[in-house]
Amino acid sequence: MGKIRVVVVDDSALMRKIVSDMINAEEDMEVVAIARNGLELIEKIDLYKPEVITLDVEMPKLDGINTLKELKKLKINSKVIMLSSLTRSSSEVTLECLDLGAFDFVLKPSGSISLDISKVKEELIRKIRSSQKANAHTVNKSFNSIDKSRIYGENNSNGNVAKKETITTKKQLNNKINAVVIGASTGGPKALQTVLTAIKANLGVPVFVVQHMPIGFTKAFANRLNDYCNLRVLEADDGMEIREDTIYIAQGGSHMKVEKNRIVLSSENPIWGVRPAVDKLFISAAEIYKGNLLSVVLTGMGKDGANGTVEVKKMGGYTISQDEATSTIYGMPKATYETGMVDEVLPLDRIGTRIDELVRKSRIM
Repeated sequence: MGKIRVVVVDDSALMRKIVSDMINAEEDMEVVAIARNGLELIEKIDLYKPEVITLDVEMPKLDGINTLKELKKLKINSKVIMLSSLTRSSSEVTLECLDLGAFDFVLKPSGSISLDISKVKEELIRKIRSSQKANAHTVNKSFNSIDKSRIYGENNSNGNVAKKETITTKKQLNNKINAVVIGASTGGPKALQTVLTAIKANLGVPVFVVQHMPIGFTKAFANRLNDYCNLRVLEADDGMEIREDTIYIAQGGSHMKVEKNRIVLSSENPIWGVRPAVDKLFISAAEIYKGNLLSVVLTGMGKDGANGTVEVKKMGGYTISQDEATSTIYGMPKATYETGMVDEVLPLDRIGTRIDELVRKSRIM
């Protein structure tokens, strides 16, 4: 196989050079072109045909978000990895870029011109490689395409299903479900949109979510989801009282655990190189809710969530994982499935309605 062809887009000449040097230092990838902004990228893209584009969020003439819109219009299938600085506006724009089809993002360590960008070299290289393994046929819906009738409690699903979906035999639901835990990583923001907006109002239980995301982005993510979900969505805070009909998003940079009727945030060491970690949430929730817990593992790199799923199942809980056909990266769901502790494997667009169905059915048992 040839090298992964990458185009680096940034309005800073220094950043273009540093990022290009990091990529060219790897044997399996090369920078085939650079561009100062989105307009220059569009002019070069047919000539260089990149497999991956690293795209700065903030640029003159044509910024990251409008560049993505143009790529979408032109039906360019290159995987796009956003390079974002940590500001409130940048975090909101970055999330919108993910919604528009960006594969993932990397946070610049110290603003638009980060002389210490080498700190995230390993992350950037890993995400470039993983983009080549990404499933191009996922069933993801953007916020703009969400069926607004769900907000008013009407069921009007469009029924899109991946052709190669895998569904395991449904196990018997024996226990009342008192809480739901969900974990996701790469491809997770869009996957979570699809799942959480499909859950109807008055679910009667809390929902806890870990999405691998850095500090400063989870607040914007929670606010964005809150505009479209039937349940209230909050970024979790330490000591926050747990209430039903509320979705709690783990804060970037902190593990989220459940203790009695409150949320506890922790700065304990990362697990699998991430904090928050899905396993931390699942294991703590299993200890509190025992067999009255429903767990779901969605798309993502690595194995986070697999050990937690084992604990949920050991306690008598019910477990679901996303299928391969609709996963952007079939890493976490695969590792979870391979534990032998998964009750159902479902395509993405069936998971939210299945959560809703299982919880409501269990609560009238």
